[in-house]
Amino acid sequence: QVQLVESGGGLVQPGGSLRLSCAASGIIFSIYRMGWYRQAPGEQRELVATLSSGGATNYGDSVKGRFTISRNGAEKTVYLQMNSLKPEDTAVYYCNAYNLWTRTEYWGQGTQVTVSS
Repeated sequence: QVQLVESGGGLVQPGGSLRLSCAASGIIFSIYRMGWYRQAPGEQRELVATLSSGGATNYGDSVKGRFTISRNGAEKTVYLQMNSLKPEDTAVYYCNAYNLWTRTEYWGQGTQVTVSS
């Protein structure tokens, strides 16, 4: 079965960098679209980045040019490199996997990212 476990969150100063990891089990990247989403207090969950099975990426407007999604196929890990962090990036970040064949969606437990001085 699919299991997604995020890690790497924490407290970061504005302008700093952080890399989140999503360890995926039960995932075949050729049929899954992977992604990162985030949810700040009092706000809806929003798209951060997606990574298609073919390697195409898509980013939310608020993170374009600052965040990068990537994967390590051998280790079944998806990463989110976050640079130039801003206080408004503070949120719980969730790893997402979407099965293109079954149209089934899976979520990790989330990892807290706090950007503050």
